[in-house]
Amino acid sequence: VIARDGAEALDFIFGTESVSGALEDPPRVILLDLNLPKIGGLEVLRQLKGDTRTRTIPVVVMTSSAEESDLLDSYQLGANSYVVKPVDFEEYTEVVRVLGRYWLLCNKTAPSAPDNTLQA
Repeated sequence: VIARDGAEALDFIFGTESVSGALEDPPRVILLDLNLPKIGGLEVLRQLKGDTRTRTIPVVVMTSSAEESDLLDSYQLGANSYVVKPVDFEEYTEVVRVLGRYWLLCNKTAPSAPDNTLQA
């Protein structure tokens, strides 16, 4: 799933009245850009890592920012990896391929917390 902005990403993951949410079948990894409209990537990361239902989902910050402050803030908020996007399209697709192989095929994620179900 590709979200166009931070609000849409959070709506997809946590659900809203119009979106059922992904917590019943959470994503195995989240690729997160810091430069998102509406709600920025750092705030999305803060909410993901601040909620017990999503805290263990690996979040890879994949952004054009090479700023040290963004790097430090991302790791302090719980990012599992920080990747500066290559400018060249072929390099970019190779990085995405390698990330996918690692996070989806090699990495063993933590089990979901016992309280990982939504209550109505």
